[in-house]
Amino acid sequence: MLRFLGIRHLAVIDELEIEWADGLTVLTGETGAGKSIIVEALDLLLGGRASADLVRTGQETARVQAVFERPDGTEIIARREISAAGRSRAFLGGELVTASDLRAEVGPLVDLHGQHEHQALLSTDQHLALLDTFTNRADLLEAGRTAFERFRAAREALDLTHIDARERAARLDVLRFQLQEIDRVAPLAGEDDALAAERTVLANRDRIQRLAGDAYDALYEHEQAVLSTLDRVWRRVAELGDLDARVRPYLETRDPIRSQLQDLAYFLRDALSEVEGGPERLQAVEDRLAALERLKRRFGPGLDDVLRTRERLRAEAEALDLTADRIQTLEAEVTNARRAFLDAASALSRERRVAARELAARVEAELADLALPHATFAVECDEVSGEGQWSAAGIDRVEFFLTANPGEAPRPLARTASGGELARIMLALKTVASADQPGKTLVFDEVDAGIGGAAADAVGSRLQQLGRRFQVFCITHLPHVAAHADAHLVVEKAVEDGRTRTSVRQLDEQGTVSELSRMLGGVTQTATVSAAALTLREARRGETMTARLAQQVTREVRHRSQGPKTARAKASAGRK
Repeated sequence: MLRFLGIRHLAVIDELEIEWADGLTVLTGETGAGKSIIVEALDLLLGGRASADLVRTGQETARVQAVFERPDGTEIIARREISAAGRSRAFLGGELVTASDLRAEVGPLVDLHGQHEHQALLSTDQHLALLDTFTNRADLLEAGRTAFERFRAAREALDLTHIDARERAARLDVLRFQLQEIDRVAPLAGEDDALAAERTVLANRDRIQRLAGDAYDALYEHEQAVLSTLDRVWRRVAELGDLDARVRPYLETRDPIRSQLQDLAYFLRDALSEVEGGPERLQAVEDRLAALERLKRRFGPGLDDVLRTRERLRAEAEALDLTADRIQTLEAEVTNARRAFLDAASALSRERRVAARELAARVEAELADLALPHATFAVECDEVSGEGQWSAAGIDRVEFFLTANPGEAPRPLARTASGGELARIMLALKTVASADQPGKTLVFDEVDAGIGGAAADAVGSRLQQLGRRFQVFCITHLPHVAAHADAHLVVEKAVEDGRTRTSVRQLDEQGTVSELSRMLGGVTQTATVSAAALTLREARRGETMTARLAQQVTREVRHRSQGPKTARAKASAGRK
C-alpha cells in the first residue's frame, strides 16, 4: 500500500509530495495538467524504463521517492533517480539496487492498469492467465509445468534419433572431426593464463635475473646489506626504548619486519636459479599459446568455452551414435512423460472448465451493474489440437466471448468489444477474479475511457467497492466517477516566471463539490451546475461515508497494534 509519494524535477513537476489515504482516491484536473506524470513516477518505482526526457529542463537530476506499507505492516522506502544524461539509479531502504530488484520488491505491492492493459484483453494468452487467476490452483499449474518440461526434454532426446541415417552419419563425422581437433591440442582449464605468465617471465629472463640479483645483494650479500644495517638500527632503538617509553611499541614490529625481509631475500635468491629455459622453451610456449588461440577463435571465445563445447559435442555424438536398446529406452521415457503430462494437464483442464462457467456468470453480473445490462459473457475452454500446441500452461485454449446486444450470439472479444466495453470488462474481471493481497495499491489510468452517464456512475461505484479491499487510485475526467471518491486530489498547472509548474491539492468536501462543478460545466459555472454537482456528491456521499468509517476503524486498530512506522519517519527525515 502506498503511503507517501515525493517527486522532484520530473517533467513539469518541480517538487511535489502526496500523502495517500486508504480506499478510493481520485485524481482530476484539466487535460495536460500533468496527471499522467504521477502514474509515470509510480512506473519508475516499479522498475520502468527511465529516460533523460523525464528530467525537468535545466535540472541535473529527477527523483521519485515513495513509502510503501507491506501486508505485514512493515514499511519500505523506494527511490529512483534519473540524471539529465539518461543514467538511472534505484534504491531500496537507502541501499543501491538494480531496477529489477526494485521491480521485485515493489511490484507485488502495486498494479498499474492503463488503457494498454485494456487492449491486452484482446490477446487470448491473457484470457488463459486471467482464468487461471480465478481458478486459483497454483499447485496444478506447477505440476503441469514440471511434467511438460520433462516431456519436452524426453521428446527432444528421442527426436535426435529420428533423423535420416545418412544425415546422422554426416553429422557424426563433423562432430568427431571437431572433437579430434580439440582433443589433439588437449587444452586444460586456465592453461592459457598460466602460459601467458610464463611467456612474460621467459621473455624477460635476463632482466629478471639482474633485478633479482641486485636486490638480493642489497638485502643480504653486500657489505652494507639492509638486513645487517637493520640489526644495528634495532639495537639502537632497543637502547632508546630503555630511555624513552614512546619508542617501545615500535620494537614489537622488529621480528615481523625482519622475517618479511628474510622471506623476500630467499625468494630473490631462488628466483636467480628458477628462471630456467632459453629460447627453445620460449618458442614451445609461443607455439602452445598459438594452438590454444586457434581453438578459442573456433570454439571460444574463452578457453572455458572451448572445454564446454567439447563436452557438448561429446554428448551430441553419443546421442546420435545410439544402439537399438537405447532408442527403445528413450521411446519408453517419452511415453511415460507424455502420460504424466496429460494426467496433470487434464486435471487442470477439469478445474478450468468448472471455473470458466463460474467466471462467466460473475463477470456477466458485474457487467449488468456496469451499465451493460444485456451483455452476455462467455469463457470458452477447448483442448488444443495436436501435440505441437501443448505448452507449460497445459492443453487448453481459452478465449472470452461477448455480446452487448440482446438476440446476438457472443463473438470473440477481440472482434466485438469497444474501448469503453473493454475498460468495463477489465474492471469486472479485476473485481471478481483478483487474487491480489488485500491492501494492495491498484492504479487505474482513465479506466472510464469511452463511457459516460450511467456507465460512468457504475464504474465509480465498482471502484469504490474495490477500495474496500484495496487502496485504489484512479485518474478520471468524469464527475460521475469522481463523486464516489473517499479522497480527491486535483492537479493544477500554472506558469510562474516563464516556467510551467504542476501542483496537487487535497480537496475538502467543499473543494470536491467545486471540482465536480468544473467537470460538469466546464468554463461556465452557474448556480444550476453547482447545485447539480452538490446533488451528485451528496447522492454518493452516503455510500462513501459508510465505507470510509469502516476503513477508519480498521486502520486505527492496525496502527495501535503495530506502533510507529519507522520507515515513514526515515523518509520524512530524508525530505528535511
